[in-house]
Amino acid sequence: MQDHKRYNDTHFLFQINSYSTIAWTASIHKGVQKGVEYSYPASSRAGKVFDFFTALGEVAFAYAGHNVVLEIQATIPSTKEKPSKKPMWKGVLVAYFVVALCYFPVALIGYRMFGNQVEDNILLSLEKPAWLIAAANMFVVIHVIGSYQVQFSLLIEIFSLFQPLLDQ
Repeated sequence: MQDHKRYNDTHFLFQINSYSTIAWTASIHKGVQKGVEYSYPASSRAGKVFDFFTALGEVAFAYAGHNVVLEIQATIPSTKEKPSKKPMWKGVLVAYFVVALCYFPVALIGYRMFGNQVEDNILLSLEKPAWLIAAANMFVVIHVIGSYQVQFSLLIEIFSLFQPLLDQ
């Protein structure tokens, strides 16, 4: 079971690195767009405040891994002498560091190249080459499909407890 988890971790790391590297390297290759603007899209004070809070919400929910923390912690053995809190905290810090390392270049380079006209999905801003965008989207789809194994691992574990009752 440990080898399977290690394979999944390596697989997920490859997927996130592939997608983000494609996004920021293709953005650099495309270069700074003509007429790029770095100003706020909103002109009124209320619009700027609304955009600020929208941005805060997007940043807060951009890291989608927060919803699987409990499922992962449930798989770590925990006793009073050796609580799962310490290895879990280390794991969370490393995970968020890797995610930040992957996505900050996408955000910074994407904003530099496209300004305030960058799409929510930077691949839409790139437009070409189509095969590269398709490859990046394929990595995202594989990553999302694979993440369901983590999302539902606790549920599968609970169902496996009832399996002997069903076999009778």
